[in-house]
Amino acid sequence: MNVAMILKEKGSKVHTVPSDVSVEEATRRLRELHVGALVAVTGEGKITGVFSERDLVRAVHHEGAGALAKPVSTFMTKSVVTAKCEDTLEELMGQMTSRRIRHLPVIKGGELVGIVSIGDLVKARIAASENEAEALKQYISAG
Repeated sequence: MNVAMILKEKGSKVHTVPSDVSVEEATRRLRELHVGALVAVTGEGKITGVFSERDLVRAVHHEGAGALAKPVSTFMTKSVVTAKCEDTLEELMGQMTSRRIRHLPVIKGGELVGIVSIGDLVKARIAASENEAEALKQYISAG
């Protein structure tokens, strides 16, 4: 299974914010959209970072409530690791585990085409395992 298959199932909607939006506004969007991360982009759509719930916690821990008025760019993860549509589930799970990250923007032809989370990968892995088990049951009962 690869990223393209996951995006086909889940959809390619990516929630983005400008890098200069306030942490308070980004936090509001995280809550309203029920997502764990927003991709920060320029006006031209170039990725400048990822702002996640984890970044929010760090910001408030270091700066208190004053962090809410600062721009997302102050606290976002700037060295963004991305995925490609042909990347496999196993490759991405390994990257996410070793780098301790939960969200990967997906790039195709230099464009942002989706985002996958560790939850998406786990869900896909469970579905693949269930399909494999069912196929084995069918094979055994047919024999």
